[in-house]
Amino acid sequence: MPFQTIYSSGTGMLGMEKKLNTIAHNLSNVETTAFKKQRVNFEDLYYDNLRYPGSQDITGEFAATGIAIGVGTRVTSVQTNFSEGSLSETGRDLDIAIAGEGFLQVSDPFSDQNFYTRSGNLSVNSNGILVVGSTHTGRPISAEQITIPPGVQKIQISDDGGVWVVQDGNVEALQQIGQLQLATFVNPEGLLRVGENMYRVTESSGEAILNDPGINGTGTLKAGYLEMSNVAPVIELIDMITSQRAYELNSKSTQTGDQMLQTVISIKR
Repeated sequence: MPFQTIYSSGTGMLGMEKKLNTIAHNLSNVETTAFKKQRVNFEDLYYDNLRYPGSQDITGEFAATGIAIGVGTRVTSVQTNFSEGSLSETGRDLDIAIAGEGFLQVSDPFSDQNFYTRSGNLSVNSNGILVVGSTHTGRPISAEQITIPPGVQKIQISDDGGVWVVQDGNVEALQQIGQLQLATFVNPEGLLRVGENMYRVTESSGEAILNDPGINGTGTLKAGYLEMSNVAPVIELIDMITSQRAYELNSKSTQTGDQMLQTVISIKR
C-alpha cells in the first residue's frame, strides 16, 4: 500500500515538525524569567482493521489475532510543565520569586482583563503604581492597584506578600501600603499562554483562587530573587536530535512509498 505508506510517514513528519518547533521555542526561552517549558504529546490514529481479533474464519475457528494496519500519528496536545525553576538572587528589592505554587494577578488596562504570571520583575511606573514588567509596558499588579507614595526611601516585600515602605529615611517607621496575593487553579495546564510571560483563564483551567502567600497551599514570596526558566538545555538538545532522526526516518519511508508507487505505475503487461 504505497499510498498508505506516504500518508502515514507524512503524518509522522508533520508531528516531528511540531515537536521540533516546540523544542526550538523552549531553547529560545532558556533565559526568560519564569518561563515554563512545553512538551508535545502524540497518539496513534485509527486503524484499518482488515480482520478483527476473535472473528471466525470459514472453519468456525476464532482468530487469535487480528490484522490492523495503522494510518499514522498526530499531535494531541502541547503540555506545559509548571515545575518550579531555580531561584536566582538579584538583590533588587522589587524582584520577587514565587517559592511554590501560585501566580501573580495583574490587570490589563487596555482589555479590562486579568492575566496571571510567575515573572516577578516588578517596577514602579510614572504614576507610582506597582507594575509587572517594564515601567513602559508594565501592567498593574493585583486587582487593587498598589500605589507607592512619594518620598519613599525603600520598598520591602515580605514572604507573606505584604508591601512595606520606609519614608523619609526613618527605618523604624515601616508602613504597609498593600498586600500581594497569589492565584492558584484547579488545572493550571488549562491556562492559555498569551505571551509576555502571561497566562489567561479558560474553561479548562477554572477560575482563579486568590489567597495570601503561604495560605491554603500557595507558595511564599522571596524578595531579591527571580525564578529562572525550567528549561534544561541538555535534555532539549538530546530530544532535538532524537526528533530530527525520527523526521529523517519518516522522510525515508515517504521516499520508499514513492518508489513503490513508481514501480506499480511502470509495470507493463
